[in-house]
Amino acid sequence: MIHVNVRGLLVRKKDNKIQLIIQLRKREGEPEVYELPGGRMNEYEKMVDGLTREIMEETGLKVKTIHNQESSIITIGTSFSVECIKPYAAYQTIDGPVDSFGVYFVCEVEGEMLAEGDDTADVHWADIDEVQKIVDEKRFSEIDLPAVLMFLQDISR
Repeated sequence: MIHVNVRGLLVRKKDNKIQLIIQLRKREGEPEVYELPGGRMNEYEKMVDGLTREIMEETGLKVKTIHNQESSIITIGTSFSVECIKPYAAYQTIDGPVDSFGVYFVCEVEGEMLAEGDDTADVHWADIDEVQKIVDEKRFSEIDLPAVLMFLQDISR
């Protein structure tokens, strides 16, 4: 079985600094690491719907904008209905305990943030320096690490 996930890079600019929402994953029997909001999609759920649901469950925030959402094309055929949208990045596990594939979207959000979400704690806006420190200390989720590194690389250009 393969798990299909959607994940958000929730960004804002505050005091001329880029910030990203990160959260501490708290599941019994798993290491506590920081990660990006997101999770497993439901069967036949649209990516945008799964993303907004997961972000709400884990952060309490409402998605205001998804970058590239205007690129979405949905086709309805006789056998399949298909959604195609340009994500920020995609990942696939190529080894490990869980076979998973997922896509990342850059989002802007609004509302009141939860202190704790669905299996998460310490949900907060982190300056890029804090994100880099967590990466350097190897305290970021192995699943999200490549996308975070890509994001850090992109914003430093």
